[in-house]
Amino acid sequence: MSLTLLATTHRVAPGLLTWKAWDTLRSADRVLAPAGHPLLPYLREAGVRPEEVAEPDPAALVEAARAAQVVWVAAPEGDEALMREIGQIVVDGAGGGGPSPRPGQDPPTVEVLHGSYDLPGARLLDLVSVMDTLRRECPWDAKQTHASLVPYLLEEAYEVADTVEDGDLGALREELGDVLMQVAFHAAVAAERTDETRFTIDDVAGAIVDKLVRRHPHVFGDVTVSGADEVNANWEQIKAAERAAKNGGEASVLDGVPMGQPALTLAAQLQRRAERAGAPPELFDLPEPPAEEQPSVSPGDAGEESALGARLFRLVRESRAQGRDAEAELRAVCRVFRDRVKAWERTRAAE
Repeated sequence: MSLTLLATTHRVAPGLLTWKAWDTLRSADRVLAPAGHPLLPYLREAGVRPEEVAEPDPAALVEAARAAQVVWVAAPEGDEALMREIGQIVVDGAGGGGPSPRPGQDPPTVEVLHGSYDLPGARLLDLVSVMDTLRRECPWDAKQTHASLVPYLLEEAYEVADTVEDGDLGALREELGDVLMQVAFHAAVAAERTDETRFTIDDVAGAIVDKLVRRHPHVFGDVTVSGADEVNANWEQIKAAERAAKNGGEASVLDGVPMGQPALTLAAQLQRRAERAGAPPELFDLPEPPAEEQPSVSPGDAGEESALGARLFRLVRESRAQGRDAEAELRAVCRVFRDRVKAWERTRAAE
Protein backbone atom coordinates (compact mmCIF):
# COMPACT_ATOMS: atom_id res chain seq x y z
CA MET A 1 0.00 0.00 0.00
CA SER A 2 1.15 3.59 0.34
CA LEU A 3 2.16 6.39 2.67
CA THR A 4 1.66 9.94 1.42
CA LEU A 5 3.41 12.72 3.30
CA LEU A 6 1.29 15.82 2.70
CA ALA A 7 3.40 18.96 2.96
CA THR A 8 1.86 22.43 3.16
CA THR A 9 3.22 25.92 3.67
CA HIS A 10 2.25 28.01 6.69
CA ARG A 11 2.46 31.09 4.46
CA VAL A 12 -0.81 30.10 2.76
CA ALA A 13 -4.08 30.14 4.69
CA PRO A 14 -5.04 26.69 6.05
CA GLY A 15 -7.58 24.90 3.88
CA LEU A 16 -6.25 26.23 0.60
CA LEU A 17 -4.98 23.01 -0.95
CA THR A 18 -4.51 21.73 -4.48
CA TRP A 19 -7.17 19.53 -6.02
CA LYS A 20 -4.78 16.57 -5.99
CA ALA A 21 -4.22 17.06 -2.26
CA TRP A 22 -7.96 17.08 -1.51
CA ASP A 23 -8.52 14.06 -3.75
CA THR A 24 -5.76 12.16 -1.94
CA LEU A 25 -7.15 13.09 1.47
CA ARG A 26 -10.70 11.99 0.60
CA SER A 27 -9.62 8.69 -0.95
CA ALA A 28 -7.21 7.67 1.84
CA ASP A 29 -8.07 4.86 4.25
CA ARG A 30 -6.52 6.76 7.13
CA VAL A 31 -5.48 10.40 7.55
CA LEU A 32 -3.18 11.17 10.46
CA ALA A 33 -1.99 14.60 11.61
CA PRO A 34 -0.15 16.18 14.53
CA ALA A 35 -2.47 17.23 17.36
CA GLY A 36 -3.56 20.82 16.94
CA HIS A 37 -2.55 21.08 13.27
CA PRO A 38 -4.18 24.23 11.78
CA LEU A 39 -5.54 22.21 8.86
CA LEU A 40 -7.65 19.92 11.09
CA PRO A 41 -10.86 22.04 11.18
CA TYR A 42 -10.85 22.34 7.39
CA LEU A 43 -10.36 18.60 6.94
CA ARG A 44 -13.34 17.85 9.16
CA GLU A 45 -15.44 20.47 7.37
CA ALA A 46 -14.64 18.72 4.08
CA GLY A 47 -15.78 15.36 5.43
CA VAL A 48 -12.31 13.95 6.12
CA ARG A 49 -11.91 12.29 9.53
CA PRO A 50 -8.31 12.83 10.61
CA GLU A 51 -6.69 10.98 13.52
CA GLU A 52 -4.71 13.29 15.80
CA VAL A 53 -1.30 12.02 16.88
CA ALA A 54 0.53 13.50 19.86
CA GLU A 55 3.99 12.13 18.98
CA PRO A 56 4.40 10.67 15.48
CA ASP A 57 6.18 7.33 15.36
CA PRO A 58 7.84 6.80 11.95
CA ALA A 59 7.92 3.01 12.36
CA ALA A 60 4.21 2.94 13.24
CA LEU A 61 3.37 5.07 10.20
CA VAL A 62 5.28 2.73 7.91
CA GLU A 63 3.63 -0.31 9.47
CA ALA A 64 0.16 1.21 9.05
CA ALA A 65 0.93 1.98 5.42
CA ARG A 66 1.74 -1.68 4.70
CA ALA A 67 -1.96 -2.52 4.87
CA ALA A 68 -3.71 0.72 3.91
CA GLN A 69 -3.48 3.99 2.02
CA VAL A 70 -2.26 6.38 4.71
CA VAL A 71 -1.80 10.14 4.55
CA TRP A 72 0.37 11.90 7.10
CA VAL A 73 -0.35 15.64 7.23
CA ALA A 74 3.08 17.10 7.94
CA ALA A 75 3.48 19.77 10.60
CA PRO A 76 3.61 23.38 9.34
CA GLU A 77 7.39 23.48 9.80
CA GLY A 78 7.76 20.56 7.39
CA ASP A 79 8.55 17.44 9.49
CA GLU A 80 11.82 16.97 7.58
CA ALA A 81 13.41 14.82 10.29
CA LEU A 82 10.35 12.55 10.39
CA MET A 83 10.37 12.19 6.61
CA ARG A 84 14.04 11.21 6.61
CA GLU A 85 13.41 8.58 9.30
CA ILE A 86 10.50 7.12 7.33
CA GLY A 87 12.62 6.95 4.20
CA GLN A 88 15.40 5.20 6.06
CA ILE A 89 13.00 2.67 7.59
CA VAL A 90 11.56 1.81 4.16
CA VAL A 91 15.02 1.44 2.63
CA ASP A 92 16.37 -0.63 5.54
CA GLY A 93 13.21 -2.72 5.66
CA ALA A 94 13.44 -3.52 1.96
CA GLY A 95 17.10 -4.42 2.40
CA GLY A 96 16.67 -6.42 5.60
CA GLY A 97 17.99 -3.81 8.08
CA GLY A 98 14.69 -2.58 9.50
CA PRO A 99 11.24 -3.86 10.42
CA SER A 100 10.46 -6.70 8.09
CA PRO A 101 7.09 -6.81 6.32
CA ARG A 102 4.71 -9.57 7.29
CA PRO A 103 4.43 -12.50 4.83
CA GLY A 104 2.69 -11.41 1.66
CA GLN A 105 3.27 -7.73 2.32
CA ASP A 106 5.46 -5.55 0.18
CA PRO A 107 7.13 -2.42 1.56
CA PRO A 108 4.75 0.55 1.20
CA THR A 109 5.38 3.13 -1.45
CA VAL A 110 6.18 6.54 0.00
CA GLU A 111 5.66 9.85 -1.75
CA VAL A 112 5.70 13.50 -0.78
CA LEU A 113 2.73 15.50 -2.01
CA HIS A 114 2.84 19.28 -1.82
CA GLY A 115 -0.64 20.48 -1.03
CA SER A 116 0.20 24.19 -1.21
CA TYR A 117 3.07 26.28 -2.47
CA ASP A 118 4.67 29.58 -1.53
CA LEU A 119 3.81 32.44 -3.84
CA PRO A 120 6.54 34.92 -4.87
CA GLY A 121 7.12 37.26 -1.94
CA ALA A 122 5.82 34.77 0.62
CA ARG A 123 8.95 35.05 2.76
CA LEU A 124 8.01 38.67 3.44
CA LEU A 125 5.37 37.25 5.78
CA ASP A 126 8.19 35.67 7.78
CA LEU A 127 9.96 39.01 7.97
CA VAL A 128 6.83 40.68 9.35
CA SER A 129 6.41 37.90 11.93
CA VAL A 130 10.06 38.01 13.04
CA MET A 131 9.99 41.81 13.28
CA ASP A 132 6.85 41.74 15.42
CA THR A 133 8.48 39.18 17.72
CA LEU A 134 11.65 41.26 18.08
CA ARG A 135 9.60 44.34 18.82
CA ARG A 136 7.87 42.52 21.68
CA GLU A 137 10.70 40.49 23.13
CA CYS A 138 14.04 42.24 22.43
CA PRO A 139 14.75 45.17 24.79
CA TRP A 140 16.81 47.04 22.19
CA ASP A 141 14.27 46.63 19.39
CA ALA A 142 11.41 47.53 21.74
CA LYS A 143 12.79 50.97 22.59
CA GLN A 144 13.52 52.15 19.05
CA THR A 145 11.61 55.03 17.44
CA HIS A 146 11.35 56.37 13.91
CA ALA A 147 13.94 59.01 14.79
CA SER A 148 16.42 56.57 16.34
CA LEU A 149 16.16 54.27 13.31
CA VAL A 150 16.88 56.90 10.65
CA PRO A 151 20.71 56.68 10.92
CA TYR A 152 20.53 52.91 10.40
CA LEU A 153 18.32 53.29 7.33
CA LEU A 154 20.77 55.76 5.79
CA GLU A 155 23.75 53.57 6.66
CA GLU A 156 22.16 50.50 5.10
CA ALA A 157 21.27 52.45 1.95
CA TYR A 158 24.88 53.58 1.59
CA GLU A 159 26.06 50.00 2.02
CA VAL A 160 23.81 48.99 -0.89
CA ALA A 161 25.44 51.75 -2.98
CA ASP A 162 28.88 50.45 -2.01
CA THR A 163 28.14 46.88 -3.10
CA VAL A 164 26.84 48.09 -6.47
CA GLU A 165 29.83 50.36 -7.04
CA ASP A 166 32.22 47.56 -6.02
CA GLY A 167 30.44 45.16 -8.37
CA ASP A 168 29.94 42.82 -5.42
CA LEU A 169 26.57 41.54 -6.57
CA GLY A 170 26.86 38.51 -4.31
CA ALA A 171 26.69 40.80 -1.27
CA LEU A 172 23.83 42.84 -2.73
CA ARG A 173 21.17 40.39 -1.58
CA GLU A 174 22.23 40.70 2.05
CA GLU A 175 22.49 44.49 1.93
CA LEU A 176 19.04 44.82 0.34
CA GLY A 177 17.73 42.59 3.11
CA ASP A 178 19.11 45.04 5.67
CA VAL A 179 17.25 47.90 3.95
CA LEU A 180 14.08 45.82 3.81
CA MET A 181 14.39 45.11 7.52
CA GLN A 182 14.47 48.85 8.21
CA VAL A 183 11.21 49.30 6.28
CA ALA A 184 9.59 46.47 8.25
CA PHE A 185 10.95 47.98 11.49
CA HIS A 186 9.42 51.42 10.82
CA ALA A 187 6.11 49.78 9.91
CA ALA A 188 6.14 47.76 13.17
CA VAL A 189 6.71 50.95 15.16
CA ALA A 190 3.89 52.73 13.32
CA ALA A 191 1.47 49.83 13.82
CA GLU A 192 1.64 50.34 17.60
CA ARG A 193 0.13 53.81 17.50
CA THR A 194 -3.57 54.26 18.22
CA ASP A 195 -4.26 57.60 16.51
CA GLU A 196 -4.79 58.55 12.87
CA THR A 197 -1.04 58.33 12.16
CA ARG A 198 -1.07 54.55 12.63
CA PHE A 199 -0.23 52.38 9.62
CA THR A 200 0.93 48.83 8.96
CA ILE A 201 3.29 47.14 6.53
CA ASP A 202 0.26 46.39 4.35
CA ASP A 203 -0.51 50.12 4.20
CA VAL A 204 3.07 50.79 3.12
CA ALA A 205 2.91 48.13 0.41
CA GLY A 206 -0.56 49.23 -0.70
CA ALA A 207 0.54 52.85 -1.04
CA ILE A 208 3.50 52.06 -3.27
CA VAL A 209 1.42 49.66 -5.37
CA ASP A 210 -1.20 52.37 -5.91
CA LYS A 211 1.51 54.90 -6.78
CA LEU A 212 3.22 52.59 -9.30
CA VAL A 213 -0.07 51.78 -11.00
CA ARG A 214 -1.05 55.45 -11.09
CA ARG A 215 2.29 56.55 -12.54
CA HIS A 216 2.38 53.84 -15.22
CA PRO A 217 -0.78 54.48 -17.23
CA HIS A 218 1.00 53.08 -20.31
CA VAL A 219 1.19 49.71 -18.51
CA PHE A 220 -1.97 49.62 -16.40
CA GLY A 221 -4.12 52.02 -18.44
CA ASP A 222 -4.81 52.96 -22.05
CA VAL A 223 -2.02 55.51 -22.52
CA THR A 224 0.34 54.90 -25.46
CA VAL A 225 3.98 56.01 -25.30
CA SER A 226 6.71 56.11 -27.90
CA GLY A 227 9.61 55.31 -25.59
CA ALA A 228 11.37 55.85 -22.29
CA ASP A 229 11.58 59.65 -22.70
CA GLU A 230 7.81 59.94 -22.95
CA VAL A 231 7.42 57.61 -19.96
CA ASN A 232 9.65 59.95 -17.94
CA ALA A 233 7.72 63.03 -19.10
CA ASN A 234 4.41 61.44 -18.11
CA TRP A 235 5.89 60.45 -14.76
CA GLU A 236 6.91 64.04 -13.99
CA GLN A 237 3.52 65.37 -15.10
CA ILE A 238 1.69 62.92 -12.84
CA LYS A 239 3.99 63.76 -9.93
CA ALA A 240 3.31 67.49 -10.42
CA ALA A 241 -0.44 66.85 -10.36
CA GLU A 242 -0.05 64.80 -7.16
CA ARG A 243 1.95 67.59 -5.48
CA ALA A 244 -0.66 70.17 -6.47
CA ALA A 245 -3.48 68.02 -5.11
CA LYS A 246 -1.57 67.49 -1.84
CA ASN A 247 -0.95 71.23 -1.39
CA GLY A 248 -4.42 72.48 -2.24
CA GLY A 249 -3.59 73.42 -5.81
CA GLU A 250 -0.44 75.38 -4.96
CA ALA A 251 2.73 73.41 -5.50
CA SER A 252 6.38 74.01 -6.19
CA VAL A 253 8.49 71.89 -8.46
CA LEU A 254 10.85 71.59 -5.50
CA ASP A 255 8.23 70.08 -3.19
CA GLY A 256 9.35 66.74 -1.87
CA VAL A 257 13.09 67.31 -2.34
CA PRO A 258 14.72 66.00 0.86
CA MET A 259 16.98 68.79 2.10
CA GLY A 260 18.77 66.42 4.48
CA GLN A 261 20.45 64.43 1.69
CA PRO A 262 24.18 64.87 0.90
CA ALA A 263 24.85 68.35 -0.48
CA LEU A 264 26.13 67.27 -3.89
CA THR A 265 23.10 65.13 -4.64
CA LEU A 266 20.84 67.84 -3.20
CA ALA A 267 22.32 70.45 -5.55
CA ALA A 268 21.91 68.11 -8.53
CA GLN A 269 18.28 67.31 -7.68
CA LEU A 270 17.38 70.97 -7.15
CA GLN A 271 18.98 71.85 -10.48
CA ARG A 272 17.15 69.07 -12.32
CA ARG A 273 13.81 70.08 -10.87
CA ALA A 274 14.38 73.76 -11.68
CA GLU A 275 15.43 72.97 -15.26
CA ARG A 276 12.31 70.86 -15.79
CA ALA A 277 10.22 73.81 -14.63
CA GLY A 278 11.96 76.10 -17.16
CA ALA A 279 13.84 78.23 -14.62
CA PRO A 280 15.97 80.95 -16.35
CA PRO A 281 19.75 80.38 -16.46
CA GLU A 282 20.53 83.37 -14.25
CA LEU A 283 18.92 81.63 -11.28
CA PHE A 284 21.72 79.05 -11.39
CA ASP A 285 24.53 81.66 -11.30
CA LEU A 286 25.04 82.14 -7.59
CA PRO A 287 27.36 85.14 -7.01
CA GLU A 288 30.52 84.82 -4.97
CA PRO A 289 30.82 87.57 -2.34
CA PRO A 290 34.23 89.27 -1.98
CA ALA A 291 36.54 87.42 0.39
CA GLU A 292 36.38 90.15 3.04
CA GLU A 293 32.57 90.06 2.98
CA GLN A 294 32.14 86.31 3.12
CA PRO A 295 30.01 85.30 6.09
CA SER A 296 31.12 82.69 8.57
CA VAL A 297 28.47 80.03 8.09
CA SER A 298 28.34 76.89 10.16
CA PRO A 299 26.95 73.68 8.66
CA GLY A 300 23.17 73.83 8.77
CA ASP A 301 22.97 77.64 9.24
CA ALA A 302 20.59 79.53 6.97
CA GLY A 303 23.12 82.22 6.07
CA GLU A 304 24.28 83.66 2.75
CA GLU A 305 26.10 81.38 0.39
CA SER A 306 29.88 81.31 0.61
CA ALA A 307 32.25 81.62 -2.32
CA LEU A 308 33.26 77.99 -1.88
CA GLY A 309 29.63 76.87 -1.79
CA ALA A 310 28.85 78.86 -4.92
CA ARG A 311 31.80 77.29 -6.74
CA LEU A 312 30.72 73.81 -5.66
CA PHE A 313 27.18 74.52 -6.90
CA ARG A 314 28.59 75.52 -10.30
CA LEU A 315 30.79 72.39 -10.40
CA VAL A 316 27.70 70.27 -9.87
CA ARG A 317 26.01 71.99 -12.80
CA GLU A 318 29.11 71.53 -14.96
CA SER A 319 29.24 67.83 -14.17
CA ARG A 320 25.57 67.46 -15.07
CA ALA A 321 26.14 69.26 -18.36
CA GLN A 322 28.78 66.62 -19.13
CA GLY A 323 26.38 63.82 -18.24
CA ARG A 324 28.25 63.00 -15.04
CA ASP A 325 27.13 62.57 -11.43
CA ALA A 326 29.15 64.84 -9.14
CA GLU A 327 28.45 62.63 -6.13
CA ALA A 328 29.60 59.50 -7.95
CA GLU A 329 32.64 61.29 -9.38
CA LEU A 330 33.76 62.48 -5.95
CA ARG A 331 33.08 59.07 -4.41
CA ALA A 332 35.19 57.41 -7.12
CA VAL A 333 38.10 59.74 -6.30
CA CYS A 334 37.60 59.00 -2.60
CA ARG A 335 37.86 55.30 -3.31
CA VAL A 336 41.12 55.84 -5.20
CA PHE A 337 42.39 57.87 -2.27
CA ARG A 338 41.33 55.13 0.14
CA ASP A 339 43.28 52.53 -1.84
CA ARG A 340 46.35 54.77 -1.94
CA VAL A 341 46.27 55.29 1.83
CA LYS A 342 45.89 51.55 2.43
CA ALA A 343 48.81 50.83 0.10
CA TRP A 344 50.90 53.41 1.97
CA GLU A 345 49.95 51.78 5.28
CA ARG A 346 51.03 48.36 4.01
CA THR A 347 54.33 49.76 2.80
CA ARG A 348 54.99 51.48 6.13
CA ALA A 349 54.13 48.33 8.06
CA ALA A 350 56.61 46.30 5.96
CA GLU A 351 59.50 48.67 6.67
